[in-house]
Order: sequence, then structure tokens, then C-alpha cells
Amino acid sequence: MPLTRFSVAPLHKLTRTLAAVAMGRAAPDLVITGARLLSTYTDRILPDRELWIKAGRIACAQPAGTAKKHFAASATPRVPHFDAAGALLAPGLVDPHVHIESSMMTACAYAEAALLNGTTTLFCDSHEIGNVCDAEGVEWMLRDTRQAPLNIYLTVPSTVPATSPKFETAGGDLTPAKIGALFDRWPEALALGEKMDFVQVAHGDRRSHAILAEALRRGRPVCGHIYGREFVAAGAASGITDTHEAIDRDIADDFLENGVWVFLRGGNPSTPWHSLPEAIKTVTELGASTKRICVCTDDRDADDLFLFGLDWVARQARAAGLPATTAWAAGSLHPATRYGLDGEIGGLGPGRRADLVLLDDDLKPHTTWFGGQLVVKNRRITPLLDRALSTRFAYPKKAYATVKLPPAARSAPLTPALPKRAVTANVIRTGLPGIIVHHERLRLEPASSWAEHFAAHGLCFVSVLERHGRSGAVAHGLLKDFGLRSGAVASTVGHDAHNLIVAGTNEPDMRLAVETLRTLRGGVCVVNQGKVLASVALPIAGLLSDERAPVVARQTTKLKKAWSAAGCTLPYMGFNLLPLSVIPALRLTDKGLVTVPGMQQLPLFEPA
Repeated sequence: MPLTRFSVAPLHKLTRTLAAVAMGRAAPDLVITGARLLSTYTDRILPDRELWIKAGRIACAQPAGTAKKHFAASATPRVPHFDAAGALLAPGLVDPHVHIESSMMTACAYAEAALLNGTTTLFCDSHEIGNVCDAEGVEWMLRDTRQAPLNIYLTVPSTVPATSPKFETAGGDLTPAKIGALFDRWPEALALGEKMDFVQVAHGDRRSHAILAEALRRGRPVCGHIYGREFVAAGAASGITDTHEAIDRDIADDFLENGVWVFLRGGNPSTPWHSLPEAIKTVTELGASTKRICVCTDDRDADDLFLFGLDWVARQARAAGLPATTAWAAGSLHPATRYGLDGEIGGLGPGRRADLVLLDDDLKPHTTWFGGQLVVKNRRITPLLDRALSTRFAYPKKAYATVKLPPAARSAPLTPALPKRAVTANVIRTGLPGIIVHHERLRLEPASSWAEHFAAHGLCFVSVLERHGRSGAVAHGLLKDFGLRSGAVASTVGHDAHNLIVAGTNEPDMRLAVETLRTLRGGVCVVNQGKVLASVALPIAGLLSDERAPVVARQTTKLKKAWSAAGCTLPYMGFNLLPLSVIPALRLTDKGLVTVPGMQQLPLFEPA
């Protein structure tokens, strides 16, 4: 049987078969016995049970040993058994909000790390490839997900570009009509992805609300992205019913009281993606119910995906105060319920897909079944999964030709001219966790070189280059407290328009970094003194590698070590957010500096 998410027949074709197995009239294909069942329906652990599996679905749960006793005297061929040896048997995890592109891997490659971590279903917002390649890129990703050995559903990108063309240049433009067409052509398009332009939504922007209408008129849920308690009610009134951007207790509580699901986002604590410990306090301190709370990953690079998967986030929720069964349900049944799929996934009820995981008492997965087929055993992928991962979707040639830097952009200065008189500089000040950055107005007195300003104020250069072959614009800025001691770092993953962002202490190294990424057809790199110290090639849309997950993870590990050694205080995934002009307080796009949420453009230098 081919290992894809279509390997399990629809339930309506199996009801008589599953009923026959549940009644013992027919034998199951597999019995997983000797397990403690983690019930996400009742938040209990049921001892000494077994599951009967038929045609990739659960037929029933029985006391351990029932199958051997029942079928021993019959003419039925011996039923295969798997001894769980007392481990916890739980439903596979369901990640309600993921950007696959952030892993820098294709969907087919992403599946390897996900299944190792017990995740069997994703809800993916492919707005990154949409920002580069428009609706065509989203459809490439959908074809990729159909070939992946994983259940992957689409939340249709809703905000491409993330802001008005006045503020940035993107490669894509997903209009309401294009979004409606994606819903109608692709059955796995189940929701509208995060509506990032929350300021425009709150202020009644016609295009923003026309996009919301495409989802609402089709009865599709709408995912949200809101910073600021003052915007919560307007977002909910506009149809937004979930968020992964609850960064503290009070705004999380506001979301819940306004009928908005809260996805507690957990991630490597050294990155900007670990808001769970603060947001979960709406439950642990304010007494909110967990019935509309999920856990999610949002963004993971290839390295962190192996180390900090959704299973890790569930364990973080338990460590923060949730019972173990509730923490696992927040990563399985609750997301399935949010998207109306709790009759298909998220629990161990009869008729559900046999997407299952064996856990130890610390909720660490070691064995995974996908559609009743064993894909991970004792933390190692099986030959069946290895074969499936070896045949991946082939992106078209045009997907490999998206880093378009015209000669004018390649020859334009990457650093601003040194001011000859005293000025006030509008500076981006970084700080962990790094999602929100600060706007600092810094007086610069006349100096003989930029090195004097850098030493006195902790500055370095930052520039954004339009890389979609349109304007060829280059915008300059200054970073404070980024920590880069020498050399340059650069990325073609500058959210959300995904222009090329480069930071450095000198023009030659910055230019080398830009040329390196142009040669690689996209990627991330660290250079110093004329040498490339580390790089990850991302030739598909300037966002994705075409290697398998372990290869990309090794490359990412080397890159992160070089990044840290260069002194950068902000992780490179946080660095990629510096052009994202929907998060406070000051961002740099290819059009220049933009304030958020004021949405005003500022010059780099003003009269002192």
C-alpha cells in the first residue's frame, strides 16, 4: 500500500467492514496490545488495553488479550500483534498552525522529522511561497503535500503581500478572486490562513474584508494574527476565530473571552517562538478553561524541528501546569475539533484514522503508525517510510529562478552615506525574544567613519534588496544591539515579501553575502573577511532546500554555530523578521523604514 495520506479509504466505504471487526465477526489487520490508552475524549489513561486496526482505521478498543482469545479457535489466519509493553498509546499529534517553508524543507522532507516526533497531521499556511510565486507557488506546495507521507491541510494564505505595495514589494499578489479559486479547486483548503494585516482589518480596509468574505461565505474558519489588545474585538467581529500570537496572559484571556481559539506557541527558548509560558497563564493563573486551547509550533528550522517538535510543545504545556492528558489533547483532539475533523483524527475512537503514537511516561514518542502502517519504531524510521521519503515532488524549473537581482541593484551601495552633520537616526533596536523590535531615535554627531558610531552605540548596517526582479530597490537602515562584531549575514527569507536582507559591518562583506545568495539561487549565509563561513542553499523560491531533512538539519546546525560565533544576539529566524511590517515597532522593507502599527514611512536620517 503506498504510504500517503490517501492510503486510508474514506470512512463511508468502510463502515460495514469496521462494524464487522468491532463485533468480532471479522479479524483486524493489526492489534496493538498491552498498552495504556491516552483518552483525549475523557482526559484519562485507561490501563491494559488493545486497539484493533482495520484498513488503516481504528475498529475498536478492547481489554488486552481479547483478540488472541477471541480468534484462537476460529479459522481466521493469525492476526498480527504489536506488544506495546505497557507504553502509552495516544493519537498522533495535529499541528494547527505551521509554515512548512520556515523549516527550509519541502513538505515531503518535512514529514520525516514530524513523524519522528509523533506528528501525523499539519495545517499549513503557505504564505511564504505565495509571497514569492503567487497562487502558482501555493499550488506547487499543495502538490508537494499530496505526495508527502503526512496528513497536510492548507490554510489558504490571506495576506499576500502582508501590507500595501506602498510599504513593500512582493513577488505575489493573492487577490480575493485567487483565494476563492484556491478554496474551490483544492479540497484540502479548509481554512483561511492568518490574517496578518490586523490594522487594516480593524480599520475596515475593503480588500482585507473582501478576502475574509471569500472564506466566510464558504463556511471556512479564519485564522488570525493580532498584536495589541485594542485590536482583539475588531478582529473577532470580522470573523477571526483563532490566533497563535497570544504573547502574554492578558491578551490570551482577551482572545478566549472574544470567542477566539488560542494556539499556545512553543519553540526553542532562544528564538522568538516561545510565548507558551506566558500565554498559558490565562489557564494557570486566571482559571480559563482549556477547551478552546491548542498547542502549535508555527515556525521551525530543520534543526529545531527535530529537537523541538510539537511533542516538545505538549511537554512544555504539561510543565507549565496542564495535566499530561490535557496537554496531549491540546496537540491532538483540540486542533482536530477546531477544524471540524475530530471525527477523523485527534482521538482513539472507532472509525478514526489509525494515526497513532507510543509514548513513555514523559510524553516522549518512540513509535508511530500512519494510517495503520508502522513508520517509526524505537525512534528510527522504518524501511517503508524511508522509501516514501526517497520519492519527493519535483518543483518546476521556474521555482528555481526567483532570486532576480538586476545589475542596478547588484551595483547599488549597500550602506548609507556617512552623515556630514549631526542627525537623528531612526534605528531598529533588537532584543530577545526578537519578534517585537523597538524604534529608537539616536542622535549621531559628525564622525570620521562609521566605525566610530558603531563602537559608540552598538550599531551595524542593515539593508533590504528587492529580489523579485521588479523595482531593484535597495533600502538602508541601522541595527542596534544586534551584536555582529565583523563581517556580514544575509538571507533571502526576509518576511513576508521575502526580499533579501543583509546586515554587516562593512560593504565588501555585505556584497559578498549578497552575491553568495544570488549564486545559490537563495539561502542564508555568514561571511567574514572575504570568506563564506557557512551557508544553506535554498534554491526553491529562495525558501526551500531540495535535500532530505537530516541533510538540511546538519547544514542548519553549522550555520547557527557560525551565526552565534559572529556575535549575533538575534537568532537568524528572528533576523528574517526584521522586514516584517505587521509587527511592532519599526521595520525595514525594500521601500524603507515603516512604523507598526502606525504604518508610517520614516527616513533613516532626520535633522538633529
